Amino acid sequence: MPYEPPPELAALSLAEVADLAAARRLPPVEQWNPAVSGDSLMTILADGRWLHDGGEIRRPAMVRAFSSLLRRDADGQHWLVTPHERQSIKVEDAAFIAVDVARHGDALVFRLNTDDTVVAGPDYPLIARGDADLPALYLAVRHGTEARINRSTWLQLVDLADADLTVSSQGARFSLVPA
Repeated sequence: MPYEPPPELAALSLAEVADLAAARRLPPVEQWNPAVSGDSLMTILADGRWLHDGGEIRRPAMVRAFSSLLRRDADGQHWLVTPHERQSIKVEDAAFIAVDVARHGDALVFRLNTDDTVVAGPDYPLIARGDADLPALYLAVRHGTEARINRSTWLQLVDLADADLTVSSQGARFSLVPA
């Protein structure tokens, strides 16, 4: 069965976004602590492309499957985790790219390059890094991983922002520029 991408974020209600997220049924990687470790020979480039042993993984379904197994530890190392083994994966910047955003009431809903949806808020904050000359905005995703907000999505956020370049989502307020 071929993969059908989800509809545009702006066309969905917040309930429909929640249904899409629930339908994803991600594996419980936070519960898995395998003793065996290795190197996956995989890299996630800063532009969101995935490589294995130097060659690009071009099948979106494979990238989605691997991305569901990602976890980042306290030292910042990313891992592909299964119940029996964990393999390191090199991540140049962030594991995901946020490629779209839509406001639904008091919620900002983001679509990632893997077609996952994340609702920003206290549990999934926006994080501004860098400096005024070279700002970078990230969104907490799951299991310690983050999504870098791409330029067009950042510009969408600017359109939604208050005069002080802050946005709110689910009761939390976030700056779009580093302090």
